[in-house]
Amino acid sequence: MKKPIHEFNKWLLSLVEHLGLLVIAVATVFAMASETMVMVHAVQVTLADLLLLFLYLEVLAMVGLYYGTGKLPVRFPLYIGMVALARYLILDMKAMDDWRMLAVSGSILMLTVAVLLIRFGHVRYPYLGEEQAVELQNINQTKN
Repeated sequence: MKKPIHEFNKWLLSLVEHLGLLVIAVATVFAMASETMVMVHAVQVTLADLLLLFLYLEVLAMVGLYYGTGKLPVRFPLYIGMVALARYLILDMKAMDDWRMLAVSGSILMLTVAVLLIRFGHVRYPYLGEEQAVELQNINQTKN
């Protein structure tokens, strides 16, 4: 039997989590709307604007996935970081010296390699869910 305080803590944590996700989603939608209004008033859409909107969509996708599954793949923030660095590189390329440009490009490459390694790890060494872990434990116990 679970203790009432444990149930309350679980409920409170879930409530705070959902409120936080709602705040992030609303703020992201507001930021998207604001950026869209800037583009409409300027009567111009630049690559930087499109990359910024793509960042907002990635954040919304991350919130939606986390809300739906309760899990947050590490790859999503890495994707956001890659697009943010690419946007920074595109916007400030003329003002950057060669070393900074190489550093930003190297950072994007490192994030890309990290995503590839994570994907390889998930395919080669899949994560066992709770049910699979219990099943594997039962198999190991019957062998002994």
